[in-house]
Amino acid sequence: MIGFALVFGFFAASLALVFNIWRLVAGPTLMDRVLAFDTMVINFIALIMFWGMQQETTLYFESALLLSMFGFISTVAFCRFRLRGDIIE
Repeated sequence: MIGFALVFGFFAASLALVFNIWRLVAGPTLMDRVLAFDTMVINFIALIMFWGMQQETTLYFESALLLSMFGFISTVAFCRFRLRGDIIE
C-alpha cells in the first residue's frame, strides 16, 4: 500500500514541478519567477523525501534538510536585494 502512495507522490510532485517550470519560463513578472523557483525547491525536497522513503535510508532526509535551508536563504536574499538594492548592509 505504501508503494502506491509513493508512486502517486512521485507523480504529483513531478507534475507540480512541470507546472513550476512553465511558470518560471512564462512568468510575466520577476516575482512570479522567484515564487516559481521557491516552489520548485519545495517540489525537489518532496521528491528527495519520497526517494528516501522508497530506499529506506536517512541520507536523503539530511540532503532534503540542506536543500530546504538553501532555498529559504536564497529566497530571503533575493527579496532583500529587490527591496533594498543590497544583501549585506
